[in-house]
Amino acid sequence: MGIYESLGVRRIINAQGRYTILGGSLLSQDVINAMAEAARSYIDIYELQRQVGRRLAEATRNEAAYVCNGATAGLFLTTLACMTGTDSQAIARLPSLVGLKNEVIIHRTHRVPLDLAIGLSGARLIEIGNVLQTTAEELEGAINERTAAVVYMPGEFFSIGVLTLANTIRIAHSHNVPVIVDAAGELPPVENLWHFTGDLGADLAVFCGGKDLSGPQSSGLIVGRTNLIEACFLNGPPHTRLARTMKVGKEEIIGLLAAVEAYIKTDHNARRANFEAITKYWASSFKGLKGVNIKSPSVNGMRERIPRVKIEIDPTLTGFSATELRQLLLEGEPSIAIEHPLNTSFIFLSPETLERGDEQIVAERLKEVFKQIQL
Repeated sequence: MGIYESLGVRRIINAQGRYTILGGSLLSQDVINAMAEAARSYIDIYELQRQVGRRLAEATRNEAAYVCNGATAGLFLTTLACMTGTDSQAIARLPSLVGLKNEVIIHRTHRVPLDLAIGLSGARLIEIGNVLQTTAEELEGAINERTAAVVYMPGEFFSIGVLTLANTIRIAHSHNVPVIVDAAGELPPVENLWHFTGDLGADLAVFCGGKDLSGPQSSGLIVGRTNLIEACFLNGPPHTRLARTMKVGKEEIIGLLAAVEAYIKTDHNARRANFEAITKYWASSFKGLKGVNIKSPSVNGMRERIPRVKIEIDPTLTGFSATELRQLLLEGEPSIAIEHPLNTSFIFLSPETLERGDEQIVAERLKEVFKQIQL
């Protein structure tokens, strides 16, 4: 009996994607081995962060890098870094922001629940634009002597009515204001590890370690300018400062290093070809089912770079809604997780989190559900 079975926790076939609620990613054996080795020795965490940061900076073609305990913690740390810089006295006075720049500008359509991490620093979020448009003049007008940074959410999902990242950086830098890119879910492509900071010139970018990097779920990667990464380091654990609560262990630090170096060496073209083959297999498996409209490959939202299958459900013909189908699959045997955006009539099947052979189990289970109800 495995550890999960002994606890009465069901294993899930994940056709939904890399979500925290499902445990992020599965670790490769190389990452597991690296973390296990890290767990067997005492070391100086300060020294480890410095050395791993150098290796990660080199691997990702950045000036500097820092390992934090998740992308949300990364937003918190990068905000602190832009407010305090490397001023040890300012860092020691936190959470007092007296004398510090304490405003962070964000597009209105970039607001997400996790931007609470920015507010947790004590910074005040200043929104610009609306759901239809944002002008350069609005960004210019929002910048003042209290502006610590501009935070930007890239990706198709956030692209409506916003300034481009390039324009945002140009305007912010003309006022000597740094730009933080929340790139938590912006992999693939692998080039994004250096595109936002290197090609476009953003000052900091934050990635989730537990998504496409397939590192530890409680890890995150911050890359960017040397002075601001140093500020992240001075604000972050194991320093006994405000971010001490966001501790990252030696196992996660080493695990993320192993995951990033493996990710950069991955044949991403072959990986995508495999995903496309799975989506084509799924699409052909569901042809002819009543009340089902298949679109493959389909892309949407923050994960537009990974091909998926979109299945639109007509409940008048199937006898069940997309919401009911999702629940049936979760409660069935085996338990299967799929994506179903709220208040929609469709589901998505994602290939990137499957283990070998899972695509066949998902196809057979879905066909079984459809055929049982349509008899």
